[in-house]
Amino acid sequence: MKKWVPAASGLLAGFMAATVFFADFSTGPKGTASNDNNANKSNAEKVYVPYGELDEYYMLSSGGHSGQLFVYGLPSMRKIRTVPVFSPDPATGYGFDTKTKEMLGGYTWGDFHHPAISETNGEYDGKFVFANDVANNRIGVVDLSNFHTADIMEMPNMGGPHAGTFVTQNTEYIVMPTRFSVPIGKEYAPLDEFEEKYKGVVSMVTFDQEKKKLDMSYQIMLPPWSYDLSDAGKKVSGDWIVMTTYNTEFATTNNEINASQNDRDYIVLLNWKELEKKVAAGEYEEVNGAKMIDPRKHKGSIYAVPVAKSPHGVDVTPDGTRFIASGKLAPLMTVFSFEKAFEAIKSGDFETEKFGIPVLPYDKIVEREVDPPGALGPLHTQFDDRGNAYNTMFISSEIVKWKIDTGEILDRTPVHYSPGHSTATEGDTASPDGKWIVSLNKIAKDNFLSVGPSHPESMELIDISGDKMSLTYTAPVDPEPHYAQTIHRDKIKTIKIYEKDEKREHSVWKQEDTRIERKGNEVHVYGIAMRSKFVFDAKAKRPDEIKVNQGDKVIIHLTNIDLDQDITHGFGIMDHDLNYEVQPGQTSTIEFTAEKAGTFPIYCTNFCSALHQEMSGYLLVEPK
Repeated sequence: MKKWVPAASGLLAGFMAATVFFADFSTGPKGTASNDNNANKSNAEKVYVPYGELDEYYMLSSGGHSGQLFVYGLPSMRKIRTVPVFSPDPATGYGFDTKTKEMLGGYTWGDFHHPAISETNGEYDGKFVFANDVANNRIGVVDLSNFHTADIMEMPNMGGPHAGTFVTQNTEYIVMPTRFSVPIGKEYAPLDEFEEKYKGVVSMVTFDQEKKKLDMSYQIMLPPWSYDLSDAGKKVSGDWIVMTTYNTEFATTNNEINASQNDRDYIVLLNWKELEKKVAAGEYEEVNGAKMIDPRKHKGSIYAVPVAKSPHGVDVTPDGTRFIASGKLAPLMTVFSFEKAFEAIKSGDFETEKFGIPVLPYDKIVEREVDPPGALGPLHTQFDDRGNAYNTMFISSEIVKWKIDTGEILDRTPVHYSPGHSTATEGDTASPDGKWIVSLNKIAKDNFLSVGPSHPESMELIDISGDKMSLTYTAPVDPEPHYAQTIHRDKIKTIKIYEKDEKREHSVWKQEDTRIERKGNEVHVYGIAMRSKFVFDAKAKRPDEIKVNQGDKVIIHLTNIDLDQDITHGFGIMDHDLNYEVQPGQTSTIEFTAEKAGTFPIYCTNFCSALHQEMSGYLLVEPK
């Protein structure tokens, strides 16, 4: 007895000491397992991806006014690629070579808001991601086989496509509703004539996946409301699109007050298949090169649904039976039934008309209003695989989990701070997988080392696989996260290198075929890049020299003949503000006028081998 009592007392004291000094009693993220799927894992272990393993998901995130697409791996939250879309990028030479410069159309920035992954049967298919440029009325598309921007198109008659981008369930259309109403063609019109002469426009864009080209199919003329966010239907609602609106007051100044006076704004409910038939039947007018359909003249495919004032997000449930509006200024989520809306439309049960658009009776199509106590500023809804919805609350800085069928509030977790959008894994598809949600926060005050008056924004990873949400990881991000979509890695099939195509225009695959050709005052260079040299003319005394006359137009076609993955070469000419990259097997072209006489080194700007430093040449410009 005397022997084991001291030993047991010692063990107990040690256990108490370990508990006091090392246990986590904080209310913040825990370092221990919190749910079945991640049983026995600490938060650090949940996000740790060991060397040799890969993240399970790609998160494709908007880069806001950088005009870029940011690509992250989940759950590690590591940023793995910046894809320039609407802005030039010196790191990759995007916007400097002939093709991408032409795509940018002279713009040097864009406001990238909403990425939308192409879909098949309501599921992400991993082929392309579309994006909107609110600032310059553009739509862009990134090819997910190489993570390069494939095409950009500017749209007429638009006033900033903020409510897009969203795709219909088989990517029949990419939908781009306008944020700011403007007169058609942006003709001059006094703001006193706003209600009569200003219009909202929705662009219905198609994409040819073989040719990788965007095209304007038709546009829809709508009342001069502001169209905020939108979503496409699925399954039973697959022919429909829903869009939130605000400023149904037609305010033209002090909108933070004047555009929020009505108790209700509208969700616009739009049947794109019916509109497609009307356009095919010629029921449109040509307006600045676009086929424009006016619902006042061609009824039967557009309806309005009253909703709590100044809504923001509207999201279709995975089964396609409901659409959920987030109140923003009204602290509640409203669940509407597509089936009830269809019944009202079929029976002609309308309470009034606005601008020739029938208004459905709110009380007959609403299922419920969900009003979590004390939760303020609902903005967006995401979903899991168990019938639950997750709403970001901008003002009360939290995410609320609730049951779609009943409106029961199941859980709440704080985020830091002011979340806008969120993205759940496969969260906008017909079958979300319910593992993670990322809160895209607008503010991260005091969470990271100070970098001056402007603090970084942040993203927070939350485990939603269990009954309770578990805030797992926080990462600072570049400004400003707007929206993101998260897709399983198995759906994206990237290429390793560009296929060797000997018929590709301007390409050269053998050193002996390289050449410099003069056509009047144009000099065409057909060169190659390979470890560790440039060859512009194999037959010349110095194969890595380009010699031109002052005033010549110089066109350099460069093919990277290193057919090994990740052997990318860069091409920079000193004092010419020129730099672009050529990936393995790729051919790119750059044009410039040799305005300055002199001697200018050429060098590889993308580290490619041990002799990368030696990969160089000269541009010699002989004076006039």
